Amino acid sequence: MFRRSGILLLVFACCWIADSQETPARGARQIDVDSFEVVWKTVLEKHWDPKLGGLDWQSVHDELRPKVEAAKTREEARTVMADMLGRLHQTHFAVFPGDVYDAYGGRSEDEESGSDGTAGIEVRVIDGHVLVTSVQPGSAAAERGVKPGWEIVRVKDSEIAPALRKVEDQFAKSTLLDFRLMRAVNARLQGAVGAPVRVGFLDGDGRLVSLDIARVRPRGKLVRFGNMPPGYFWAEARKPRPEVGYVAFNEFMDPEDLTKTLEQAVGGCRDCKGFIIDVRGNPGGIGGLAMGIAGWFTDRSGLRLGTEYLRGVTFQFVIFPRLEPFRGPLAILVDGCSASTSEIFAGGLQDVKRARIFGTRTAGAALPSIISRLPNGDGFQYAIANYISEGGQPLEGIGVKPDEEVRPTRRQLLAGQDPVLDAALEWIQKQHR
Repeated sequence: MFRRSGILLLVFACCWIADSQETPARGARQIDVDSFEVVWKTVLEKHWDPKLGGLDWQSVHDELRPKVEAAKTREEARTVMADMLGRLHQTHFAVFPGDVYDAYGGRSEDEESGSDGTAGIEVRVIDGHVLVTSVQPGSAAAERGVKPGWEIVRVKDSEIAPALRKVEDQFAKSTLLDFRLMRAVNARLQGAVGAPVRVGFLDGDGRLVSLDIARVRPRGKLVRFGNMPPGYFWAEARKPRPEVGYVAFNEFMDPEDLTKTLEQAVGGCRDCKGFIIDVRGNPGGIGGLAMGIAGWFTDRSGLRLGTEYLRGVTFQFVIFPRLEPFRGPLAILVDGCSASTSEIFAGGLQDVKRARIFGTRTAGAALPSIISRLPNGDGFQYAIANYISEGGQPLEGIGVKPDEEVRPTRRQLLAGQDPVLDAALEWIQKQHR
């Protein structure tokens, strides 16, 4: 879940979606002015640079407040707030319509309680189509015959395309588009465990199939860390080929279990030709784990993944090398839903030339980022830290660019293929010719 937050800022590098208290209606225009004030004050108090790079934030406020007071429509007020945020010249500071906020699943804690159930499927939006990329074994979806490559066209009684178009229109130029589209779909599929959700699919033959799918608990075990809300974690290790190791995990969480999985996988792969870490769809988690996991693949000391700058604090992501790491070819699999700590991990190892990256550009969400609801119902996103990779570039709003871009197609998914994994395996094989 993308709700995991940067509560412990020295440890976490994730995004947090939260709702602010809504102001009682006092007239549409006054609520827009109230929203303007919330945006201005939030930047003043939460931005990682108290001096805002020398920008006179009070003067910006005094210049633009009369304009938001004179705005005749919400759209005009939103434009003024966008102008204000644009003065920062930084990514991931934005105000967007409330229906877009709702479209990708912005909900309060009360609305989300008791709604952890999933349809037992993973999805990605590829070329405008919602495609199933994997099906949870033993789930109702698996029992009903849902397969990777099937396309979702309806959820409950609604076509899914209109909601996705709203997200696409708002975030067409954002590196977070893939993530937001995926979250918009998942928000419609989630609900109470055991409660069915009707989903309309186009199967492998292009036939419309409507199925009532009982929701199941998310894969993995329920874990807690510090003040963070509980979530489900899983990690798996296998060998896609006898001479290649492979580890995948859904979040950088549960340090004990994740470390144990890596230790066993690397320990059982001393003679392997290569190793693959799969963080596709991984939204981040405990930032410190990126340093520890990277250490399983180098014995060089002094290497860094990058640096995070918070208000008054600088945090170095230093790799902790292991005594007996895996030194062979390392591939990392990513996609547009790999975010935060996943990007720090992949981008950092790419920068120090320890790994080759396969897949599609990541989400460009390396910072602790908050999305809240303004008094007027609009969404407001703001970052509270800055991250610079070891290569000297920010990841926020840019993401990690793969060394080999590979995007799966519906035909490949229907055929049971994983072209991203296959490309990594082929590269590992070439290193030994």
